[in-house]
Amino acid sequence: MSLVDAIQQLKKERNAVILAHNYQPPEIQDVADFVGDSLGLSVQASRTDAEVIIFCGVDFMAESAKVLNPGKTVILPEPQAMCPMAAMCDAETLRDVKAMYPGVVVVAYVNTSAAVKAETDICCTSSNAVKVVGSLEAKRILFVPDCNLGKYVQRFFPDKELIVWPGYCPTHEGITPEDISKLKGEHPKALVLVHPECRPEVIDMANMVSSTEGMIKFAQGSEAKEFIIATEGELTYRLGREVPGKRFYPIPCAVCPTMKMISLQKVHDSLLRLEPRIELPDEIIQKARVPLERMMDIGRGD
Repeated sequence: MSLVDAIQQLKKERNAVILAHNYQPPEIQDVADFVGDSLGLSVQASRTDAEVIIFCGVDFMAESAKVLNPGKTVILPEPQAMCPMAAMCDAETLRDVKAMYPGVVVVAYVNTSAAVKAETDICCTSSNAVKVVGSLEAKRILFVPDCNLGKYVQRFFPDKELIVWPGYCPTHEGITPEDISKLKGEHPKALVLVHPECRPEVIDMANMVSSTEGMIKFAQGSEAKEFIIATEGELTYRLGREVPGKRFYPIPCAVCPTMKMISLQKVHDSLLRLEPRIELPDEIIQKARVPLERMMDIGRGD
C-alpha cells in the first residue's frame, strides 16, 4: 500500500479531515480535503463534522482550529512548524501596550497565537482586514502583529489612526522591488499580484493586491494570461491546477521554511497515533473564540 493510500485509509478509520494551507508542498495539498487561506480554513474548521482535524499549516492555524472546535482532536503533524511573525507578538507584551492606550480597539491578524487573540477585540485575515477595520467605529486601532498589512490597511482610512505593531513575515518582507522588476523584464505582459504582507514599495508595484484566495479568483476572471505572484511560491501549484491555460511566475526567494516542515510521513504518523495534539486552556479558548467568530461573521473582503 502506498503512503497516500495508507493516509486515505487512516483518515476514514479516524473520521478525520485534512486541512492544508496554500503554502504547503504539492503532495500535502494533493491529500488534503480542503486547501485554502487562513480564513477559508478557519471556516472549514468551524463547519466540519469530522472528529479529528489534521491541520497542515503552522501553529497559529491549528490553534485557531482548536479554539473553534474545542471538543475535537486537532493535530499539527509537525509541532515545530511555528510562524515567525506570530512569535513576534506575545500576550504579556500586548497587555502592556494596551495599557498605554486605554480603551484602544485591538485588531489581531489571524497570524497570532490563541493567547494573543484572547487579548483582542476582533481578528482579521489578509482577505478581510480592510473590511474588518472599516466595520469599526473606533478612530484609534492597535493592529497586531503585521506592520506591512497594517500600513496597507491604513491607506484606506485617512480618518483613522492605526497603531501598528512592528512584526512582519520574513518570507514576504524578503520580496523586493528588484525581484518584481526582474520578473517583469522577463515577462512584460504579466500582471503583478501582491500579497499585503509585502513591503509598501512592493505593494506600490502591484496591478492587484490581495490574499492568496483573492489572487486565485482574480486570475480566474482576468483576461490576462501571465501573472507574477508576489507571495509564498507554493501558491503557484494551486493556481496551475485551478487556472489552466495561464502561466504563473513565483518569486524565487519567496519560500516559507516552516510551511515545508510537514511531510506525507508526518501526516500518516499523526493519523496513526493521533499525536501531537493541540491543547489550550479553557479560558484561552473561550476568550479567543470571540474575536475569531467576529472575523468570520464579517467574511471575506475580496
